[in-house]
Parts: sequence; structure tokens; C-alpha cells
Amino acid sequence: MESLDQFRSEVRQWLADNCPVSQRTPAQPGEQYWGGRRAEFPNADAQLWFERMRDKGWTAPEWPAEYGGGGLDEAQAKILKDEMKAIAARPPLVSLGIWMLGPALLEYGNQQQKEKYLTAIVRGEHRWCQGYSEPGYGSDLAGVQCRAEDKGDHYLVNGSKIWTSRADVADWIFCLVRTNTDAIKQEGISFLLIDMETEGISTSLIELISGESEFCQTFFDNVKVPKENLVGEADKGWSVAKSLLKHERKLMSEMGTDIPSVDPRTIARDYVSYNAEGKIANSEIRRQLAEYDMYIQAVGLTHFRGFEERMHNIQGNSPLIMKYVGTEAERLKGEALLALMGSSALGWEGDEFSATEKQALRQWAMSKTLTIAGGTHEIQLNIIAKRILQLPQ
Repeated sequence: MESLDQFRSEVRQWLADNCPVSQRTPAQPGEQYWGGRRAEFPNADAQLWFERMRDKGWTAPEWPAEYGGGGLDEAQAKILKDEMKAIAARPPLVSLGIWMLGPALLEYGNQQQKEKYLTAIVRGEHRWCQGYSEPGYGSDLAGVQCRAEDKGDHYLVNGSKIWTSRADVADWIFCLVRTNTDAIKQEGISFLLIDMETEGISTSLIELISGESEFCQTFFDNVKVPKENLVGEADKGWSVAKSLLKHERKLMSEMGTDIPSVDPRTIARDYVSYNAEGKIANSEIRRQLAEYDMYIQAVGLTHFRGFEERMHNIQGNSPLIMKYVGTEAERLKGEALLALMGSSALGWEGDEFSATEKQALRQWAMSKTLTIAGGTHEIQLNIIAKRILQLPQ
């Protein structure tokens, strides 16, 4: 087995030889490649970069090679991620299928499902969206009312889902449905894979505070879903859902690391005054920036601690806290940016504000959604209190 140092050297050289220069900068909105039936590459370099990484198996480096993955272990995958970050290489494929559904299928899917869906995800042939939340139920994820009636060779699905990110352009949706109305709350839920082109499915866009409209409400009106699209056992989909949520929370904890963002530490000199000692004159802004800096350092160390625990097969608690601390870091960043820029950070549009200033405001607005998406802060703190601190109910 080759050493990790040798592997790092080989990865570094391969990236130097294969990653186009244009793909070594943060992807701006519209420059990410999501894959799918209707996907178009933003440019020729993005296509070349994707195809090279796909053929290497590195669109999903830790997945088994038999499904198109790279077959890397966790240490090797971390090296690849670190080396890509070192040259600011863009992700070749952005995909909920890779981040969330794939790992759940590897654990709960049957062989036919793995062969059909995993390879298509790795190759960017399917774009997925998530059908978990429902109108009126907020963080009560188990309050599933979207009904799937057993019709023998298929399920008949009726109901709606909300906050389904980019359902309007997705090819498939992984969906929690109620298959047993007599069972207790977390029982009677099943996990279905549904083709978005199936008759009876429609979507409606939801405008966000950030000005984007990536969320949708998705409606199911007598939608026929083949029985073969059931993942795991009927009425036991809650186990699949919880497995998938672990990966979603990991994604949320790392949100912002692979997208363009304004860093408070790099723009302070352009917006605030300094005293004779070279320190920010406003002590409150100085405190806020120091707090953010320390928090970012702590988050990075906690990520590394979790990696070390996994490498030594230690069941640590860091995965349970990372969604909260990761998105809290983004919230602190947004607040720090507004404090640094003052009224200059209040421009939504217009030539009197720079692109950086307008981006900072949108970044602050998006940081608010991150405290809700993937599990609200309140729910995450309840999990920490119960499972880690073992506090009373």
C-alpha cells in the first residue's frame, strides 16, 4: 500500500496536470455544474474538469469503484480535498445525490438500486432534490402527511412538500411519505425515489430573503410510483431518513467553504479606521472580529478532531455539534461584515454599491437560512442537550 505522502504527491501532480486554470477560482453564481437531464456546462473548461474528475472516480471519491466512485479511504479523500482547496479547485459536480442520497443508498439500498442510481449520480446524469419538510409542520420532520397508498404494484402519492431546493429543475426527488396512518408517529413512514417527470407532479417557486428563488413547494396529485422505488422496508423509512440527515448536517456544517464569500478579516482595512497602535479603533468591532476569528479557528480544529476520531474508530460527539457550530460561524461572519461595512453593506442593487458590498448583504441574508435548513438551531441544541450532555427532558 502506498504511503499517504506518496499519494499526496501523486494527487498534487494530477491536479496540476488536469485542473484547468479557470477552474481554480471560486465559482460565481451560475458557474457551478449540477448535472441532470437538462444540465448545461457554463463553459468548456468546466466540462473538461468534470469529465476528467468523473473518469478518475473523484466526483465521489469515497464511493466504491464499482459504482463509479474513487474507492478512496477517508484519509486519502481528505488529502484530495485538501489539495483541491490548496489550488482553489472548484467542485466538478455539485449534487445532493453525492452529498446526501448516495450515502443513504449505500447503506439501505438494494443492489439493483445501487447499480441504477449511484452510477448515474457520479456521472452527473441525475439531479436530485429532497422531499422531507411539509407545510405547517416546521421542524416536526416526522409529521409526514404526504400519503402513499399501496396499490399492489405501485404507490399512489398525494400531498405536498416544501423547501424542496431546485425541485423545478431536478430530475428525481427522494421523499418521505406516510404509508401507515395507524402506526405511531415515526413508524409508518417510507422512503421513496420519485421521477419528477411523473404525471401529477408540479412545483411552485418560493422567493427567499436573499433574493434567490431556489426553494419550491412540490405538489403530488395521484402520482404513481413503482414499488421498486422503495428504499429499505415499507413503514421503516425513518431509519433511512435519519441516516441521510447525518450527511445533510455534515454538508451544512461545511457550508460556505466551497462558495465565494466575503471574509471580514480581509476587508477590515477598507472600511474601518485604525488607531496609532495599528488596531481597529472601534473596540466593539474589534471584539466582534476577534470573536469571529477565534470561532473559525475552533470550528477548524473540531473538524480535524472529528477526522482523527474516525481514523482511530472512536465514536466521538463532534458530528452531532458540527451542523450547529458550522452554520453559527456563517451567521457570525454575516454579522461581522455588516458591522465592518456599516451603511455600505446595505445596498441590494445599484451602481453606488460595489459587487463586494452587495454580495456581503446577500451573504448575511443567506446565513439566516442556514440556521434553519437541515435542522433548526433549536432542534440541534436539543440534540446536543439530550445526546451529549444527557440533560433532563
